Amino acid sequence: MRLGIIGCGAIGTDVAAAADTMKDIEKIYLHDINPTASKKLCSMLKKASIQPVEDFLKNVDVVFEAASQQAVNQYAAMVLDAGKDIIIMSIGSLFDDTLRKKLENTARKHHRKIYLPSGAVCGIDGVLAASIEKLDSVTLVTTKSPASLGKSVEERTVVFKGNARDAVKQFPKNINVAACLSLAGVGFDETKVEIVADPVETRINHKILAHGRFGRLRAEVENMPNPNNPQSSYMASLSAIATLRRVLDPLQIA
Repeated sequence: MRLGIIGCGAIGTDVAAAADTMKDIEKIYLHDINPTASKKLCSMLKKASIQPVEDFLKNVDVVFEAASQQAVNQYAAMVLDAGKDIIIMSIGSLFDDTLRKKLENTARKHHRKIYLPSGAVCGIDGVLAASIEKLDSVTLVTTKSPASLGKSVEERTVVFKGNARDAVKQFPKNINVAACLSLAGVGFDETKVEIVADPVETRINHKILAHGRFGRLRAEVENMPNPNNPQSSYMASLSAIATLRRVLDPLQIA
């Protein structure tokens, strides 16, 4: 399989490094809006080369996006129209209902898949299964250091409380997990989100609470920050790598 990667930051670097060791991946194509980032990453890999997305599309089987919501807007439909699957990390972009429906329709038209890694949280699979029946409520509580949220506070402070749609708009780089949870469960407008800035917090904490006809679900994970980007959990990179392996692996754990 040949892989295209859009975005050579912390997550893109982790995924590219893992892909470089996978025997089922024969070639990796890199693109980043910052040429220095793509050149640096390319120098670390054996299978990689740098090409614009428009050029590498004809050569790849799957595209992995780890750049930004803007990159999803710019490239996702183009990837699907080219008859390629796409893995989207900037899931917050899908709060735009018009964009999401366009991508879904384009994927159906070309019989392609849009993969959304669960990212830095656990329990998404349970929420997805529970949504088959009635879900009464789904809540995400995220706690991070103030610096990773772009805030300056001296004590534990709730910096956001509302629905997932507004959370994704206000914290586009920090709360992709809310977007994934919303799509799995009750939607952007009904999913409740609380974001907490805690100056003594050294890890990134995500807690999912859900209840409905299935019963009650409580899932909590304390993630180490990615060493290359403290705003992102290392678990997000691992989830992305696991999704890539899922694309390759004939054995699927659902």
